[in-house]
Amino acid sequence: MESNPFKVFAGSQSLALAEGICQQLGCPMGKVKIDHFSDGEFSASFDESVRGQSVYLVQSTCPSSDNLMELLLMIDAAKRASAYKVIAVIPYFGWARQDRKDKPRVSIGAKLVANMLQVAGADRVITVDLHADQIQGFFDIPVDHIYGSNVLAPYVASLNLKKMIVASPDVGGSKRAATFAKKLHLMVDKEVPMVICYKNRPDFNKVSEIRVLGDVYGKNVVIVDDIADTAGTLCKAAEVLKRAGAITVRAVVTHGVMSGKACENINNSELDELLFTDSLPFDRTRCPKVKQVSLAGAIASVIRAIQFHQSISEVNER
Repeated sequence: MESNPFKVFAGSQSLALAEGICQQLGCPMGKVKIDHFSDGEFSASFDESVRGQSVYLVQSTCPSSDNLMELLLMIDAAKRASAYKVIAVIPYFGWARQDRKDKPRVSIGAKLVANMLQVAGADRVITVDLHADQIQGFFDIPVDHIYGSNVLAPYVASLNLKKMIVASPDVGGSKRAATFAKKLHLMVDKEVPMVICYKNRPDFNKVSEIRVLGDVYGKNVVIVDDIADTAGTLCKAAEVLKRAGAITVRAVVTHGVMSGKACENINNSELDELLFTDSLPFDRTRCPKVKQVSLAGAIASVIRAIQFHQSISEVNER
């Protein structure tokens, strides 16, 4: 008999995070093999039995589509190996920014990915800070949505910043920033006000103008967002906020995609610090302003709650 009714496996994108999750759960990480062929094709196979067990597959699906395909192949392999349940643990859900038709004749990538995961055989999905909450409705299986603020807010609170204020980098993120400010208020036991940055984006990954709606003079500003991609918005916002009289400006985001010239942009920016989780691997030597906190404990708590049929909301308060 197996000592655990579940096993945790990792895709190549999330090895370090999966190891941390296993440490939190007190279980060894399962062995999965990814074989690559010379033409770029690859296959997934498990080096141990998963028959009758709940299988947790940890894999973020960005930046390469290979990572999504790797996850789909692992799901399929687990199903064909008679796993009891297959749970896709996707710390960063790629394609989440394609959640609607914002102009004619475009794809809805997030819905397509949801369909593929279900067709492959996923019974459940665990993910962190989806770009849009409504993406949960794209699935016909349970989706456990972990809030990154549960690991990010305690770090910010520990800084004991005087005259702290939260800023949303755009109007669309105001709800996220307001929730973060409310959580900080409970932690530091004092009011944490919020301002909004209004931005004009003429094209993907480009920001032409940002204006601050609110007073930040003499304040320590915390910009809250879900993704740092090229970090253009964060850097531009930091410049505008400093010009408006902010003492310090730090950014707190869940997912550090950090593509293109992101590190160069951050290093040369007015940002004093950039904080994000380990939902994606990142070499911190490339950007000394970056601080990372781990999602391992938060994800392990949700896995434990699922396994023992406990309330997930009790370990994942918004």
